[in-house]
Amino acid sequence: MGNIRIVTDSTADIPAEALEKYGITMVSLKVLFGEETFRDAIDMTTDDFYARLKTSSVVPTTSQPSPAEFSEVYERLLAEDPTGPIISIHLASVLSGTYQSATIAQSMIEAEDANITVVDSKSASYGNGMQVILAAKMAEAGASVEEILAAIEERQKSAEIFFLVDTLEYLQKGGRIGRAAALIGSLLNIKPILSLDEVGAVFSADKARGSKKAMAKIVELLKEAYGNAEVGLVVAKTDDVVVAQELEARVTAELNVKEIHYTAVGTVIGTHTGPGTSAVFLYKV
Repeated sequence: MGNIRIVTDSTADIPAEALEKYGITMVSLKVLFGEETFRDAIDMTTDDFYARLKTSSVVPTTSQPSPAEFSEVYERLLAEDPTGPIISIHLASVLSGTYQSATIAQSMIEAEDANITVVDSKSASYGNGMQVILAAKMAEAGASVEEILAAIEERQKSAEIFFLVDTLEYLQKGGRIGRAAALIGSLLNIKPILSLDEVGAVFSADKARGSKKAMAKIVELLKEAYGNAEVGLVVAKTDDVVVAQELEARVTAELNVKEIHYTAVGTVIGTHTGPGTSAVFLYKV
């Protein structure tokens, strides 16, 4: 059996250097500003995206990869090594049709001995990304497909994810909350704390008046989840590094953080959460 190859999509928000380091293949989703189409993580930097998002009169939309795009990737990897298994890990199926596209592509592969496993990460942004990196590290260390899939499942159960949204405007535009709730929330300076449930659906874990109280609430929720257990932390930002840095400081001061990594909330996820969003992703180490 050949080497295990790891495939993901751009919503995993994995930094380019990590993709290269671990040999991870990424398939891009797309962001559309009217008639203009940009490939996530390829055609537009996150800084340029958030600058445009704040000034554009056009509400951007997003588009998933087609089955043909995934099929092309699988065929290329199989041509390079027909005996090497492929593990393809993707954005939660409740949030996007990306997982379904990958599954359809898997069924299109004609090679009888093709070993392709498509995984629903049941998460988003680096909640997906941390599973991908875990899989890539394990594959590099010689783990089997079964061992990697078991580790991914365990990571899904133990990870905690919180997004702190600066404005309710983009959640309202995306249909996540009603116009009246967005207006009242904005007037009262309500900061929703978003998380993902066991299948990856977005829900409001809590809310607070003002960013500082919201950050304190996030730390409280994380302490309830982990106590003094050793954890890894990933901090994700958009265009507001100040909030992300303060959130990091609060988490590291109160929890037993053994490793820290950084990333950016990419263009697809950012389309729905808006500028000024910060996020933390924690996992047991």
